[in-house]
Amino acid sequence: MNAKLLLSTASVAVMAMSAAKAEDLTLCWAAWDPANALIELSKEYEAQSGNTMHFEFVPWTSFADRMLNELNSGGKLCDLMIGDSQWIGGAAENGQYIKLNDFFDANGIKMNDFIPATVTGYAEWPKGTQNYWALPAFGDVVGWTYRKDWFARPELQAEFKEKYGHDLAPPATFDELKQIAEFFQNREIDGKTVYGASIYTERGSEGITMGVMDVLYSFGFKYDNPEKPYDMEGFVNSENAVKGLEFYKSLYDCCVPPGSSNGYMGEGVDAYKSGQVALQMNFAFTWPGFNTDANVGGDKTGYFANPAGPNGDKFAQLGGQGISVVAASDKQDAALTYIKWFAQPEVQAKWWKLGGYSALRAVVEDPGFATSQPYAQTFLDSMAIVKDFWAEPSYATLMQSSQKWFHDYVVAGNGTAKEALDGLVADWHATFEEEGKY
Repeated sequence: MNAKLLLSTASVAVMAMSAAKAEDLTLCWAAWDPANALIELSKEYEAQSGNTMHFEFVPWTSFADRMLNELNSGGKLCDLMIGDSQWIGGAAENGQYIKLNDFFDANGIKMNDFIPATVTGYAEWPKGTQNYWALPAFGDVVGWTYRKDWFARPELQAEFKEKYGHDLAPPATFDELKQIAEFFQNREIDGKTVYGASIYTERGSEGITMGVMDVLYSFGFKYDNPEKPYDMEGFVNSENAVKGLEFYKSLYDCCVPPGSSNGYMGEGVDAYKSGQVALQMNFAFTWPGFNTDANVGGDKTGYFANPAGPNGDKFAQLGGQGISVVAASDKQDAALTYIKWFAQPEVQAKWWKLGGYSALRAVVEDPGFATSQPYAQTFLDSMAIVKDFWAEPSYATLMQSSQKWFHDYVVAGNGTAKEALDGLVADWHATFEEEGKY
């Protein structure tokens, strides 16, 4: 079927679903580059449906507080919500999102058409039950960028190989990643002192948890006993998990720029674009901006998925979000027309081209996808190894505990890694005990 016919078919479908009168719809999300791309993409929906889209975008640092308050209070600001993956359990159990199974069935929207990890992470609650509360909207994952142009310098290649016995190249293991970070720490390049790596350390929302977990998974951390849900002793604080947390602290101690005690996504972008660091941990959403940046764009930047831990395991922290219809909205029918429109393959293909990360398999499994952008293959490699934080209704309390214990140990230097993880187990068990789950 040709593209024009596909577009015509989608247009007819959306117009047929539209309410008798035009509606004003408000979509709520975080304020970041992909949101700007969604505004551009949504112009086609407005033209086809007759509805008018409004957008409420909130900076990431206050996104959770602002939007969870909106959901918890039953506010009517948002008709559509692109909520974080960890919210899905609470929003489902508290009746804040409408269940979408019947709508999906009636409109031929199949969850097996999307990347499986995004369905589990963004749409499904309880996990494994095929009860859906969102459509996967934006695939995201923590990965790495590196200064490909610095790595390519013959004098640095020779020095690195003489010191470490292998080539200066994207690391295959976390040990190799630390070697690279140490190699560049306080090095002078083009008359400027540079540093090894930018990693997540932010205390206030979720930053250091996203960074630490991105490493701990590959060291053997597990959230709970596979045979006994919510039983965490010996899993969250296993010997290998302790080693992973010690590694993260060692990377912080040796190899970050000055003033890196409270950094998250924005600080990482700034450190990388300004030429401060050789390596940068960040979500994949940042990659299109790096690729086109005047200072680090094009061949100056390379991308790689999380390297392996000491036992060869490779996992990465899932990011990204699903799009849901807010139960408090008085315009649910009109909001559902947006979901149907957004799910169309041709819309998803354009979403990718504009800088959004489509989770539709028809897009990411297209033969040309992997070479469509310099970072496309790394995105695929990373999404194949994802794990996510708790999506429990009490996720915010669970997150507060991990933020405290991780920051106190990694950044403040309080106690040991074992003590931090033991404290985390105690806090998490207490949270689930209050809910009668442990």
